[in-house]
Amino acid sequence: MLRTPRRTLALAVIMTVMAQAGCASHPPLHWSRLPSIPDPEGFASPFAGVSGGALIVAGGANFPDRRPWEGGTKVWYDSLFVLEAQAGAWKTGFKLPRPAAYGVSVNHAGGIVCIGGGDATHHFRDVYRLRWDGQRVTTEPLPSLPKPCAFMSGALVGNIVYIAGGIETPAATTCLNTLWSIDLSANHPAWLQLAPCPGPERMLAVAGAADGSFFLFSGTQLHPGHDGKPVRTYLRDAWRYTSAQAWSRLPDLPRPAVAAPSPAPLNSGRLLVISGDDGLNTTFKPESAHPGFPRNILAFEVSTGTWSPPSDSPISRATAPTTVWNRQAIIPNGEARPAYRSPEVWAVESPHP
Repeated sequence: MLRTPRRTLALAVIMTVMAQAGCASHPPLHWSRLPSIPDPEGFASPFAGVSGGALIVAGGANFPDRRPWEGGTKVWYDSLFVLEAQAGAWKTGFKLPRPAAYGVSVNHAGGIVCIGGGDATHHFRDVYRLRWDGQRVTTEPLPSLPKPCAFMSGALVGNIVYIAGGIETPAATTCLNTLWSIDLSANHPAWLQLAPCPGPERMLAVAGAADGSFFLFSGTQLHPGHDGKPVRTYLRDAWRYTSAQAWSRLPDLPRPAVAAPSPAPLNSGRLLVISGDDGLNTTFKPESAHPGFPRNILAFEVSTGTWSPPSDSPISRATAPTTVWNRQAIIPNGEARPAYRSPEVWAVESPHP
């Protein structure tokens, strides 16, 4: 067969088109609404997971009376809600050990492992497993974090939880440059300190787990401003960590996705980065008319290491957890726009248990 430069170029174009068509060949995501949390505001960054066949959402923070620009004060909660069936009603009256938000939660061994977080004055080293037995919630203590930490990112890879970044205190002006892990299947689980991400230190990144690896997308770096208060630098870099090969750099995200629902749901070989804050409206005025965070999804194709073109999302969300329940990725509450939470609970189909 004749191998001319023109033919070579034509073949390259065809292969590129086929690759793009393969990325775009995924069927549309199916979204649905579950019963809303029985709170008029909803919560930012609660813990969420599944135990005893039930969906559990606990803790979080909101502005119950006025927004911050109106002099409102953020409140942290210990409320715990249980939903046993998708068409059922939320059960209330249960509590966390103490009010907490902005931590990490993962499903493991029939319970929900809640990690770190904090309140208005302190960040916590707390780690514990919640279990629902159909009548009550029990709490099992687990080894504490190496340091107090909130606003970090984490995901479960096999039996190992990875926790990256975050901040140590509510007043911090720099982020932690850390990667911790714990093997929850070990006879005596203990936190290990691993090589940190080679990129900037960060908080509010999006974690992910796929193909035996831990992923870290976007987030924001902090540095002290002229008034001593933290200033954000929005990040677009993406990283993959494996125990054998450590960190490797991935293609940058098409846009920042700070505080997008985390861990990123895994769907048909793609990690879905849903909405999040792109930083384009951080100084929007008036604050009450903020248009909300981007309503699109950035999909990372794990097998090819590429980002698919953005697709539409029905929700605008930041500071929301994710979990998997009944083969669906669940996104409970979170912020629809700065300082405005939502009590809504959304589900998107996911083939992964």
